[in-house]
Amino acid sequence: MSIAIVVPSYNEAENLPQLVEGLRRNVPGMHLYLVDDGSPDGTADLARGLSSGDITVLERDSKQGLASAYCFGFAHVLKEGAERIVQMDADLSHDPADVSRLLSGSSDLVLGSRYVAGGGTRNWPLHRRLLSRFGSTWSRCWLDLPYRDLTGGFKAWTRGALEQALREPVASDGYAFQVEMTWRVHQAGLAIEELPIVFTEREGGVSKMSRRIAIEAAWLVPSLRWKR
Repeated sequence: MSIAIVVPSYNEAENLPQLVEGLRRNVPGMHLYLVDDGSPDGTADLARGLSSGDITVLERDSKQGLASAYCFGFAHVLKEGAERIVQMDADLSHDPADVSRLLSGSSDLVLGSRYVAGGGTRNWPLHRRLLSRFGSTWSRCWLDLPYRDLTGGFKAWTRGALEQALREPVASDGYAFQVEMTWRVHQAGLAIEELPIVFTEREGGVSKMSRRIAIEAAWLVPSLRWKR
């Protein structure tokens, strides 16, 4: 099967054409699975219009959360037989040119990392940088994990690693979802590596980050350790 790229979207019509063009140019044979939560700006219709047989739109009626969107998309691509799965944002904060590099990693899970040598952020406001750094440090300390970037959402999975991570329903959303999924793979003893990426603040559309997501991460991360 082609490389499955799972991308949640809500009101991303402004960024979608550039995302699709970048993926086609840099990831030959990819198939984009857009999980759209009823975007009023017509994101789903635009995606169908852009498709040349390489885009599948998975529509839901309303916003149900990041974790829910990813799990919905993951279940679909696993059912279709995907062997390699990439997750990334729709807002171009993750560079489509980096997808093939993540897929070249030799581990069960490859993390696109802002916080290893060669990685970084571009045009990100200070409060977002501090929040992201704190979230990763908080998670590393509580869960005794060696990875530098635990809150990032740019990842390349093998089928086996993703199936392992989804053996039980996830308990979280937002930042905490990213931590929980990596934690599950680590707990299973599978190989994880970090490759540097540069995260670029979106230029079009509106960020979905909220105070609720940050607060959820703060209390849910310790609960992962307690459950262990």
